[in-house]
Amino acid sequence: MKRILIAISAFIGLAGLNVSFAANEQMQHQNHHQHAMSMMDTRTSLELPEEMKQHQLSNMREHLEAVNSVISLMSENKFEDASKIAHSKLGSTPEMLKMCRMMGNENFTTLGLAFHKSGDDLGNALKTKDVNASLRALNKTMQYCVECHATYRQ
Repeated sequence: MKRILIAISAFIGLAGLNVSFAANEQMQHQNHHQHAMSMMDTRTSLELPEEMKQHQLSNMREHLEAVNSVISLMSENKFEDASKIAHSKLGSTPEMLKMCRMMGNENFTTLGLAFHKSGDDLGNALKTKDVNASLRALNKTMQYCVECHATYRQ
């Protein structure tokens, strides 16, 4: 009976070591993968504190939702509503200007301010109800998004 208990204990111990080893291997693999990905990502890190990083990511998602709303409203010929969203969600509001200036990277700030100015230009173009002018303005705004995401990472 003692031998059976010793054998079972040894088996459980080895199984536990095996699980621990597998978990450690998996963690090392994940860390290596994250390191490899960051080595491949040559964009400039903004090196934001976690709280500010999450706030910035939230703002960018709001910008994307605003662009989606503008497109939807344009498709329904609701240019005045689209203009209001462009100005209030993408434009140079005092809150957005303040945030852009807090980022600590002069080039990022310049790009952010240009993006928000393009949001105002988009709002103005939408007020004219000229579809082509509005699409050109929307394209310019989106070009700033693409440039920023190609240049910077959180």
